[in-house]
Amino acid sequence: METSHSWQILSGSALKVLAMVSMLVDHLAMFVWSRLPAFQEVLFTVRSHDITPYMLCRMFGRLAFPIFAFLIVEGFLHTRDRRRYGISLLVFAFLSEIPWNLVWGGSLFFPKQNVMFTLLLGYLGLCALERFKDDARYLWGSLIGLFVIAFFLRADYGFTGYAFILMLYALRRWPPVQAVVGCAMLPMRWVAGLAFIPINLYNGKRGFIQGPVGKYLFYAFYPVHLFLIWLLPLVF
Repeated sequence: METSHSWQILSGSALKVLAMVSMLVDHLAMFVWSRLPAFQEVLFTVRSHDITPYMLCRMFGRLAFPIFAFLIVEGFLHTRDRRRYGISLLVFAFLSEIPWNLVWGGSLFFPKQNVMFTLLLGYLGLCALERFKDDARYLWGSLIGLFVIAFFLRADYGFTGYAFILMLYALRRWPPVQAVVGCAMLPMRWVAGLAFIPINLYNGKRGFIQGPVGKYLFYAFYPVHLFLIWLLPLVF
């Protein structure tokens, strides 16, 4: 965002922390807490739907991807070295594969890929939008080619996640429209749509996570937390 208002109080670092906490809670609920009887107890009922602690954690977890996707767009707009940014995404996508496979499949191989590949494809789509903006043939060829890769790669959120990132970029100057379209594109629409509240509280500032160390620790969170979640049942 180019301007900020008094009510826009969240820095990019705050959004990163919120996304990481959301993802951590979601994955802990899915792979660890779901085994605990207390997390399956009904807290209250909404229109005949029983709400449990497990469901609340999973709902909170729906905030993660929209915020991460938004941060990819912000990274694309503000990075000083787009090639290095893309290489970083590629490296951590591959580094995340083994922890992802262990958590989801219990082995070194799993037919679906981790969400870092989705974020990478979305980033490459943004690069194509800028690189070929004056050449419709190459632009559409690149965007459709990346869409096909996203479809067959079967990464988390898949081609929908890829298209979602492009949408965030295309509608970045119209936040209300961006939020409405985003809600329609994502699973658990109204829940995921809540992510647009913190997104629109973003003030355009980097915040406290700065420098290469902070940046790579942010990237490393994804594979490290997956590996630790896989390790938890083996240790306890």
